[in-house]
Amino acid sequence: MADQTHIDNMKARNKRVLFSCVAVVGCMVGLAYASVPLYKLFCQVTGFGGTTQVAEQAPVEVSEKTIKIRFNADVNSGLNWQFKPEQREITVRLGEDNLAYYTAENMAVRPVTGQAVYNVTPLKAGQYFSKIACFCFDEQTLKPGERVDMPVSFYVDPAIAEDLNTQDVKTITLSYTFFKSEASVEAVGGNEDQGG
Repeated sequence: MADQTHIDNMKARNKRVLFSCVAVVGCMVGLAYASVPLYKLFCQVTGFGGTTQVAEQAPVEVSEKTIKIRFNADVNSGLNWQFKPEQREITVRLGEDNLAYYTAENMAVRPVTGQAVYNVTPLKAGQYFSKIACFCFDEQTLKPGERVDMPVSFYVDPAIAEDLNTQDVKTITLSYTFFKSEASVEAVGGNEDQGG
């Protein structure tokens, strides 16, 4: 009888251990799925990693202080587009609503959808760089040979001049990299013609 009780206790303990292991694995999987949106939210709130902010409109007050904005454009090798800024550099007043343009052209023989990822450098300036409207907020689909202007409306928060950590920042570089979106990869079976 004692042996049966011992066996029952072992089975119960094994079930608890199994349940605990399944729960831990389930939590790990859940955290893995949640980590991307949580990290993105963290970056947006703090400007970490050069992540810019999103705003409805520029502030009412515009400072007399200025800062240079440089523009950079790259295209991932999996996307047969040409992509470049229309202007390489502009000087803006802090708090002022500004408009800059990039140009993209589809060099492929079929429609292709791309998505831009972006950041600013120096990374510590990200929390002060706010976009009001941007082509990067949505996927962009271009027909074969189509060329489009892609605007970005932005401002630099005047608080950047008051932050001891960013008082040395005289130039901010806004960088975009276009990647082929997952929708394009699926639509063409991942085998897009590269000819143009």
